[in-house]
Amino acid sequence: MTMKVRGNEIFNGKYTTRSTAKSFLLVPFTLLLIMLPLSLMRSSHEPTPPEVSSSAAVSSSLNNTEIKQCDIFSGRWMHTSRPPYYTNDTCHWIIDQQNCIKFGRPDREYLHWRWRPDECELPLFNATQFLNLLRGKKMVFVGDSVGRNQMQSLLCLLSHVSEPEDASHRYSSDVMYFKRYIYHEYNFTLANLWSPYFVRSSDADPKGHSFNSIMRLYVDEADEAWRSKVEEFDIVIISSGQWFFRPLLFYEEGKLVGCNKCGMENVTDLTHLFGYRKAFRTAFRTLNELEGYKGVTFFRTFSPAHFEDGDWNKGGKCVRTRPFTKQEMKLDGYILDMYMTQVEEFVEAQRVATKRGLKFVMMNTTEIMLLRPDGHPNNYGHSQDKNVTLNDCVHWCLPGPVDTWNEFLVHMLLDLESEACYSSKLERVF
Repeated sequence: MTMKVRGNEIFNGKYTTRSTAKSFLLVPFTLLLIMLPLSLMRSSHEPTPPEVSSSAAVSSSLNNTEIKQCDIFSGRWMHTSRPPYYTNDTCHWIIDQQNCIKFGRPDREYLHWRWRPDECELPLFNATQFLNLLRGKKMVFVGDSVGRNQMQSLLCLLSHVSEPEDASHRYSSDVMYFKRYIYHEYNFTLANLWSPYFVRSSDADPKGHSFNSIMRLYVDEADEAWRSKVEEFDIVIISSGQWFFRPLLFYEEGKLVGCNKCGMENVTDLTHLFGYRKAFRTAFRTLNELEGYKGVTFFRTFSPAHFEDGDWNKGGKCVRTRPFTKQEMKLDGYILDMYMTQVEEFVEAQRVATKRGLKFVMMNTTEIMLLRPDGHPNNYGHSQDKNVTLNDCVHWCLPGPVDTWNEFLVHMLLDLESEACYSSKLERVF
């Protein structure tokens, strides 16, 4: 049986809508587009969390120099008996919007699935290892509230080792969307720069901003909210998605060139994909052209929503308690379109970055998260607008499957460190 599943976004009371379908088959060309270099099996310097699988114990005991090629994004969700890394009682960084347990979610099955790559083991997140790796560095999430969702997960994952100072007020008057956390013991800064479109935007509706009001996007002009600050960061994690489905007017060189769902006469409907492609192109170009930017860019792919039985504003919900299997869910429709649009722009930007000596890497999570309809807050989260009771099937519960993104992150950082070490040894040899 095929059931339609709806997708939308909830960002501080702002919403958009699209739809997709259920059955899943991994897309072969995805693996051809982006492959991580090498996956190193490393032993942990932090005590192993309880109830680790026997395969994890075996991999952790391997010699540090063992090397195995592996695409960590090709695998499946496996049931595990181990508890989550943290709870809403042990981490105070969880905001109400994603605090599913606090607001009465009765099931806990969604907390007991872990991603297992086909050809290797994804190590458990090691907070001490992460903080030592990032000692003296600055990391920033640029984009929308799903990216901020990942940052809040990271705060919780690190909290049992170190608590940061919230220094947001020293850097911005808008401390809700522009965050700075300083881990003084490690001289590590974790930040968030809010920019859901990456490009300059403004309200176009004379009645003001609302859930689905029309916006102007200047698709060839980077948003100064992040552009003016990004050069100071060593690691930039960039992502965005659902905001591009709302009504939009597209401007290039200051002139209106088309729109998405604007309903205006004599204005070409270019669809959301035009704005999405142009926004990523502008963001990547900006990172490649900023003279002072020497950081590593992580691009996390589109995060799908899982609305069923209606759109976000028509009773749509996400009540499942288990992941989909690969036979139940297929990457197609608008999710595939969004995914391929941004990946195509990334591949070109990566080519340019390589010539400049910059690192652009992709965190390929779209297909993985498509399998997790059980991981959203639904109605077990409280919006900042307490009068809004619509279900949230866009963001992810904390703790929850979004913690996997940070397992990917530390694994990829370690790969980059190993690659840099290998390159420096080659330079000494030659």
